[in-house]
Amino acid sequence: MKNGPYPMKFTPIYKNYPWGGSRIPETYHRDLPAGTYAESWEITDRDDGMSVVINGPLENQTLREVLTANPSETLGSRVEGSAFPLLIKLIDAKQKLSVQVHPDDIGAMEYGGEAKSEAWYFLGDNPGSIYCGLKEGIAKADFLQAIKNGTTGETLRRLPIKNGDVVFVRGGSVHAIDAGCLILEVQQNSNTTYRIHDWGRMGNNGNPRELHIEQSIKAINWNPCENPLAEPKQISDSEGFQRWELLRCEYFSLEKLLLSAPRKIPMTGETFHALFCAEGETILSWEGGRETLKAGESILVPAALPSYILDGNSTLLRISV
Repeated sequence: MKNGPYPMKFTPIYKNYPWGGSRIPETYHRDLPAGTYAESWEITDRDDGMSVVINGPLENQTLREVLTANPSETLGSRVEGSAFPLLIKLIDAKQKLSVQVHPDDIGAMEYGGEAKSEAWYFLGDNPGSIYCGLKEGIAKADFLQAIKNGTTGETLRRLPIKNGDVVFVRGGSVHAIDAGCLILEVQQNSNTTYRIHDWGRMGNNGNPRELHIEQSIKAINWNPCENPLAEPKQISDSEGFQRWELLRCEYFSLEKLLLSAPRKIPMTGETFHALFCAEGETILSWEGGRETLKAGESILVPAALPSYILDGNSTLLRISV
């Protein structure tokens, strides 16, 4: 990596889906024109949304260019290939999202599309709810009839959520995000979504959005859904630093760091660290540089960096593999 590895910040990629609102720029003081900001793709390596570096020697390079030149140095030894394995985004659900499903690994191999399991960390102060899996007693035949009747929303298990909750939605699980949720989503690097029901909503073109009933039926895992609400585990508790493991799955790990004093973070070369500042402000420093991470900002720490220091009063979410 030119001049050695260093933490990289990126320009967010915005999506104006019809269910979105304006909480992302308003909450995180982003200077953006008025509009709909349903999603902000924070770290992404996709043709339909590509991160571009905005700091340091690699400024103006795409994440893909960085990874092509320095795959293992950036991603770490646990990641095969040179593609960024995740998509990290913010979601502002001003309205309910569609009832939908993503294929799991097996479904994607058998029927096409990209596999997608995802985790939601809830950022908003207002309580909300999500839908994930079918209600107890709802069988496949009941759900198929509900599709015909346009009532699939009534068949889903609804869970109340609050700030700091984490929900894991495994590929193959029917789900929806209720109105009013502000979320950090960590997912497999996929943008395959099969819509089943869209609550009668019109798309940006004034017409109903496309549904994908045939693909959905193939992608759904009809076995009972595991409890999607994750149980955090405290890993460490020392003066000025607390660490929780929020979720660990085969695709990624999501941790919460509470910081009120300087803390040195060693790296092992096995995985990158993607950091999102949920609250407060942090100074991230390393040999040769430093960056300020404000609430709502993300940064990618390459695996080859020996260590870095966090200093500030903040809540950080750390994503790795």
